[in-house]
Amino acid sequence: MSKLLKTAALAVVMSCVIAAPGSAQNYPLAPGNYTEVAMIDVADGGGMQYATYLANEWRKAQEFAKSKGWVVSYAVFNNVNSRPGEPDLYLSVTFPSFPDAAEDEKRDQAYRDFMKRTDTQMIAESGDRAKFRTVLGSFLLRELKFK
Repeated sequence: MSKLLKTAALAVVMSCVIAAPGSAQNYPLAPGNYTEVAMIDVADGGGMQYATYLANEWRKAQEFAKSKGWVVSYAVFNNVNSRPGEPDLYLSVTFPSFPDAAEDEKRDQAYRDFMKRTDTQMIAESGDRAKFRTVLGSFLLRELKFK
């Protein structure tokens, strides 16, 4: 690369770096809530069992979290036109922020008390659901709100 081209490229890069702080002050988007989305594959013949779990236990847990202000909203989405390898369902939970470690422990205890279950029982129940559903993964989104 010629010296003139290198100098011109450096000038362009530097003008972007120098301009960034001024334009960042006027950035038109502000951070909002987080949404975690779980991707679920439902086994053939397991739809009714999983739907019953979602309608009863999962919804009960989300309503409890919502009543505490930990969760803003939650939803179940059906992947109507799924392609091979894609999840059948998406479970979304929207929340304002992440708790610190101490708050997370308090919430876990409150949840166990509300559900009247021990960690051992909840882990076993989760394992039982593996008979009719597979969690393929999850992703975390953060809303950007217009200022």
